[in-house]
Amino acid sequence: MNQNPTKHTKVLIIGSGPAGYTAAVYAARAMLNPILVHGMEPGGQLTTTTDVENYPGFAKVIQGPWLMDQMKDQAKAVGTEMIEDHISSVNFKSKPFEAVGESGKKYTADSIIISTGAQARWLNLESEKKFRGFGVSACATCDGFFFKEKTVAVVGGGNAAVEEAIFLTKFASKVKLIHRRDKLRAEKMLQKKLMDNKKIEIIWDSVVEEIIGDDDPKNVKGLKVKNVKNNKTSDLKIDGLFIAIGHDPATQLFKDQLKMDKEGYLITKPDSTETNVPGIFAAGDVKDKIFRQAVTAAGMGCMAALEAEKYLAG
Repeated sequence: MNQNPTKHTKVLIIGSGPAGYTAAVYAARAMLNPILVHGMEPGGQLTTTTDVENYPGFAKVIQGPWLMDQMKDQAKAVGTEMIEDHISSVNFKSKPFEAVGESGKKYTADSIIISTGAQARWLNLESEKKFRGFGVSACATCDGFFFKEKTVAVVGGGNAAVEEAIFLTKFASKVKLIHRRDKLRAEKMLQKKLMDNKKIEIIWDSVVEEIIGDDDPKNVKGLKVKNVKNNKTSDLKIDGLFIAIGHDPATQLFKDQLKMDKEGYLITKPDSTETNVPGIFAAGDVKDKIFRQAVTAAGMGCMAALEAEKYLAG
């Protein structure tokens, strides 16, 4: 008997997280018997977020990993088949669509929902790993609220970094923007807003070398910052650090198969989750670099499932 039979489904969902799980809930309730393939650590970026205060429906603070477990269990309860496997290649050029897992299993599908997400780029410092979720964050909209009347730093020089710095002035008493060059990449209007803001100080030509803080309880106290022009290091006193040097969407797999922008985000039709290949849909951070919230990802997962259902009925 063949150890790795081909599995066929009407809807194959690649990737977990709010988009994938919500798509699964809707597809399963539409009696489409979806299969969701997830990696070893399902749940996406929310599994690295501790306190979640902005997901609708919960008056008390909830934990990101808990929310993802709930969504996963809900998708299972309504009839989604969950498979742990890593999709290593896809073929969208003929029907049914094909995806091959590292397990050797082949999945064929009449429609596919891609919700592989994105990952924040990090500085890759040991001290950053240590304080991630304890004063080091990659999302100001998620965590800015926790730094009322405190001093925070933002690393980066593009639109995201400038927007995060401006956003953080709502809460923080002082925001230091640390950039490794002597000019910003952000668009001119944003730069002007930044320069006009009295709470923001820019630290040019500088990189973060180390994050300093306490061990028990874990919290951030300061940074070691190096000037790249003169190699001098200095210490900054801060309470929180936001990394805003970009995200990488998990789309390597779909190169040459689907249309994407220059940063690798999948492109969908306006007001739709449909990619340039009919029957293939994309939801969540794999296509959204603007909002990047759990609730918008979940909303898109719902859209993708409804669009897949309509596509299959057609």
